[in-house]
Amino acid sequence: MKLEHILKDIEIKLLSGPIDVDIKGLEYDSRNVKEGDLFVCIKGTNVNGHKFIESAKAKGAIAFIVEEDIQKYDKCTYIKVKSTNEIMSILGRNFYKDPSEKIELIGVTGTNGKTSVATFLKDILSQDEKCGFIGTTGIFDGKDNYISKNTTPNNIEVQKNLNNMVENDCKYCTMEVSSHALALKRVENLKYKIGIFTNLTEDHLDFHKTFENYRKAKESLFYMTTDANIINIDDVNGRIILEDIKKLQVPYYTYGINYEATFRAKNVKLYEDKTVFILLGPNNFQTEVILNMVGQFTVYNCLAVICACYVLNMDINKIVDRISNLKGVNGRFEKVDNDKNIHVFVDYAHTPDALDNVLKSIKAFARKRIITVFGCGGNREREKRPIMGKIAQQHSDLVIITSDNPRYEEPNEIIKDILIGIDKSKKNYFVIADRKDAIKESIERAEEGDIILIAGKGHENYQIIKDEIVEFDDKLVAKEVLDNLD
Repeated sequence: MKLEHILKDIEIKLLSGPIDVDIKGLEYDSRNVKEGDLFVCIKGTNVNGHKFIESAKAKGAIAFIVEEDIQKYDKCTYIKVKSTNEIMSILGRNFYKDPSEKIELIGVTGTNGKTSVATFLKDILSQDEKCGFIGTTGIFDGKDNYISKNTTPNNIEVQKNLNNMVENDCKYCTMEVSSHALALKRVENLKYKIGIFTNLTEDHLDFHKTFENYRKAKESLFYMTTDANIINIDDVNGRIILEDIKKLQVPYYTYGINYEATFRAKNVKLYEDKTVFILLGPNNFQTEVILNMVGQFTVYNCLAVICACYVLNMDINKIVDRISNLKGVNGRFEKVDNDKNIHVFVDYAHTPDALDNVLKSIKAFARKRIITVFGCGGNREREKRPIMGKIAQQHSDLVIITSDNPRYEEPNEIIKDILIGIDKSKKNYFVIADRKDAIKESIERAEEGDIILIAGKGHENYQIIKDEIVEFDDKLVAKEVLDNLD
């Protein structure tokens, strides 16, 4: 594509060099530059792309978008803009010819439940048409699966993958939309058919500073939709968002358990191997739903999916049938199979609300003890650590506090913060900083019928320790220990 076409709608402050050149690709990571690429110099928190211009040039980049003053006297083209971050979405849209217009894009936002809702929806829609996926657990472009560094990737990556989905004949794409992506405008210039709100609890306040900023970031998704907005009416912030978006011309739908909604669950019954509820819907629709998954949070996730499928004109009986056959999502309240009659679950719960929800769900069907193994990530919100300690102790018979992804913090310092929320007069907790040892101890202490929750990492198969990524998988560790039990 000609550079001049890629630059459409971009305000240029300074231009040096020709713009009638052919561009073969867009890139913002100098390590991935190929011959004929346009290199976008991003000023990140830790890395400044302007410092890698020469490296990108050596690999074949022929044009550069910058926001700093650059004095170069060569045959390359340099385009200076106010902010390279802000124009990324326009570049991606132009180069990949606006792929979100050619696919039915469904965005899911909220603190918890994004991955499950987006995955369930993909699994159901894929039974009729190809459906792509972008989220925490990776990217599926209709043909291949890829690992994703962020819940919502950089805009150019999103546009590139949407374009691949279109080329691979995907009709739909379900996409997790993080608050970071919304605040940093990673999803600007995307056209969402449907937006879904799951819930909102305190998280990422180190980035957003205030809870209102956090909510507003999430809410911004619902101003990017064309066909429908779907809101969890039981969540207080969902109700606030709903009031704000009612004035829009885009129709809205609701779901919940405690309030009247488009789709509502009542008489929810939780078991150790299933969840049962009565589904109420439009036109006096009513039927029993039996899920092959456990937990009240699963009911909310499935209600969101039911609502989205209804908006997409799928027959309600077909929706219920497909919901009833769904399996759980990787790392989301996933059971570790064993023949020792010890119920071991691995879950991604890494926020106070998520941990509270999963433990309350376990309490609803637990017959014996609940043993919780958890830690908190380093270089993230310190204020949630004691809260999570208190929640874990409150809902468990035994708590083992351990390490999560310590990053650049010392694990024992993180654990000290967690212990602030622990009632020291109770003897139902102890510390084992090594996560493998903590999991091993929990299983060796368990008796038949006990339930072990290993929380915090879920689908992750690594630990981040300083600048090293170490191979580590809660499920594999637990399975190995269980298999070796006498």
